[in-house]
Amino acid sequence: MNLTVSPKLPLSLMAKPIGSICNLSCTYCYYLEKEKFWPGLVSENQMSEKLLETYIVQMICSSPDPVVNFAWHGGEPLLRGIDFFRRVIALQQKHGGGRTIGNSLQTNGTMLTDEWCRFFTDHSFLVGLSIDGPEHCHDHYRVDRSGRGSFTKCMNGLDLLVKHKTEFNTLTVVNDYNSQFPEEVYRFLKNIGSRYMQFLPVVEWVDPEAKHGRPRILPATSAIKGEITDWTVDAVDYGNFLIRIFDEWVRHDVGDYFVLTFDCVLENRMGVPPSVCVAARTCGNAGVVEHNGDVFACDHFVFPEYKLGNLQEKSMMTMMDSPFQRQFGQNKYDSLPGYCHRCEFLNVCNGECPKNRIIRTPEGEPGLNYLCAGFKMFYRHTKPYFDFMANELHHKRLPANVKQWAQKRMDLTSAG
Repeated sequence: MNLTVSPKLPLSLMAKPIGSICNLSCTYCYYLEKEKFWPGLVSENQMSEKLLETYIVQMICSSPDPVVNFAWHGGEPLLRGIDFFRRVIALQQKHGGGRTIGNSLQTNGTMLTDEWCRFFTDHSFLVGLSIDGPEHCHDHYRVDRSGRGSFTKCMNGLDLLVKHKTEFNTLTVVNDYNSQFPEEVYRFLKNIGSRYMQFLPVVEWVDPEAKHGRPRILPATSAIKGEITDWTVDAVDYGNFLIRIFDEWVRHDVGDYFVLTFDCVLENRMGVPPSVCVAARTCGNAGVVEHNGDVFACDHFVFPEYKLGNLQEKSMMTMMDSPFQRQFGQNKYDSLPGYCHRCEFLNVCNGECPKNRIIRTPEGEPGLNYLCAGFKMFYRHTKPYFDFMANELHHKRLPANVKQWAQKRMDLTSAG
């Protein structure tokens, strides 16, 4: 197996040490259904230490950067146990070769303990906390397997992160319910100490003929005519959600609080590679490593037709730099309909995530992003402010200077 360092392909793989297994049963979760691909007991669906070492070695050897970042997801990765992650650190130190190693982990927070948080702090983990806003928003869909809300346990976990000074950010899934409370959600996140926020819109297209268990989520390329779920956020509601948060952020919080969607718009406006793949022109560098070593093209494309191979049979670089994966990434741009190519916001949006391209353009062409109308509202509303911030950066001034300008502009607009 060739493990030479690639000089060209920065990888951002998401490892699933416990697969899709989770202690919660969130209504909108697109990953819980993946358990049907690997049926069996929990003990049979865990990444082994042998596979873990293979993954860590290949990840380090495949990274062209001086810093190698590992991302641990699920399901709920804490279910794999703290000893597994102690082994992670030992293996990273063993094979790091002097490289700087970073670790991030996404959790629902309900299983956090003093021991976990001390471990994360001691080893400089960045913890992503999944939280959908105040209690009535969070508990609307984020429930355990008995249907009980998870807010109280999540907040207990947050208190432990704060107590142990563990670095954390937040991920908020924007759905049909909490999208109605943008300022309340944003202020709540600020109040709990989140300075780095990601708002992830839920768009799920399911097979209406799936009669048993959870609805079968379909890839955007499916020939089956799917149906939008009730919990999917409305496109216009999502646009308004972003606008109303932006209006508060741009007047008061630029430079103090960071919203990933806003960062990406400014990055694209400046010609800087955006922080996440959904905002980039092409994709394909962010694969998934499942608990058994199966590698897939993307976290949102864990379907048999997007399986690239297995780490125990092929090298990571062979799979992630394969013609199939390169074409998968290029398709993000190549599959855009003409309607998008004529759009004034193409260089900011880049069609967003291919998984959401499930509707037709006004001319009837397939492949339009379900959220297009909302994104256009948001980009149009925010353009003057991003233009101002981009100009400040061009002149080596702080983008936070926009706050005073935005306040005056909005005051004049409301007065007029």
